[in-house]
Amino acid sequence: MTDQLNCDVAPGHIDRCQICGSNDLQQIIDLGYSAPCDSLLTKAQLMEMERTYPLNLVRCRECDLVQIDYAVDPRHLFHSEYPYRSGITETLRRNLHGTSRRVAEKTKLERGSLVVDIGSNDGTILEGFRDIGMKVLGVEPTNIADIANGKGIETIKTFFDRKVAADIRRSHGAAALATAANVFAHVNNLSGLLHGVHDLLRDGGVFVTESHYMLSILETLQYDSIYHEHLRFYLIKPLIRLFDDHGFTLIDVEQIPNYGGSIRVYARKGRGAERSREIDRLIAVERSRGAYEDRTYSDFANNVRVSRRKLRSLLVQLNDAGKKTVGIGCPGRAVTLLTYCGLTLDLLPYIAEQSSSLKLGLYTPGTHIPVVDEAVMFEEQPEYGLILSWHYADPIVASLRKKGLKSKVIVPLPEIRILE
Repeated sequence: MTDQLNCDVAPGHIDRCQICGSNDLQQIIDLGYSAPCDSLLTKAQLMEMERTYPLNLVRCRECDLVQIDYAVDPRHLFHSEYPYRSGITETLRRNLHGTSRRVAEKTKLERGSLVVDIGSNDGTILEGFRDIGMKVLGVEPTNIADIANGKGIETIKTFFDRKVAADIRRSHGAAALATAANVFAHVNNLSGLLHGVHDLLRDGGVFVTESHYMLSILETLQYDSIYHEHLRFYLIKPLIRLFDDHGFTLIDVEQIPNYGGSIRVYARKGRGAERSREIDRLIAVERSRGAYEDRTYSDFANNVRVSRRKLRSLLVQLNDAGKKTVGIGCPGRAVTLLTYCGLTLDLLPYIAEQSSSLKLGLYTPGTHIPVVDEAVMFEEQPEYGLILSWHYADPIVASLRKKGLKSKVIVPLPEIRILE
């Protein structure tokens, strides 16, 4: 492992590639200024100054990493009152427990092995590992760690770094497996994290990450997945380079449906390990679909701008016709869509969330739309609902219909469609 390469970025503008350091960056699309997506506001905070930051997507022509060019201080992004829970719905719990079983099987994990989850949130994925006989430990910087500890999933409330890795190894021993589901694209201290994981793992141990897949973003126009928590959007080629530079071998990759299209990546500690044929197959797919060509990203940006115009035009037309439209679901990605498309309170008077959501009673950052219990929507039965968790539209709409929702549902992406 080399300690010379440093992929860490300080808060502020980033003028070089976050993996290879090149300054040959292709401008893709400027989404304007946006507030951090999970910094929802109380009513009192609506009267205060609000922080917003540039949201600009670029691509490195040297290593093909797609990334944003501004890093927000992680203490502002992943603050103590961070409102996301990974196990908030049965669908997510089932997916994460399935992930635990799948990863244990793929890595031939022996019963009793130590599994450490970085950015472990409420411990849902670790519950899955615990249930199949593994020792588990979480690392989570927000107050969600308290929920995990309350469930009996031991969780250290801190950001993961090399010092934390050394402390864990002293107190719990070397880990056979480290996981980072929907965290690996988020961290400013990328080299620090990878060096820490390298220190934490036993020889031959495996690091498994899940991230939004850039190919899926391109093909389903997921511009709403671009927000400040997501510093990087991965393809396979830049991942091979990143792991090799930090003393790992990328040994396998799986495409998974999570969050509208993600990749699960397996990296073994040490160089020169055998690689799955799936890696080369997926690189060939990326090439055939233009994922390494400038024009693909120019076309993506043009399509995003057209999508924005169509969606805003539809909601304005409905509003002018006296038809009420409300938001359905408030995932972090909704903030980019609401802000970029200019969908403010006059077009969406509220967003309905399930009763267990930590976001109830708060307001969306930037657009200041109140988040209310979905019971309000069931009582009012507005003419339309805009589903903001559109990547899970089918199961969510089926569930809402069972609960009695009669409203037509607008699915905004990849193409606008209206479900009667």
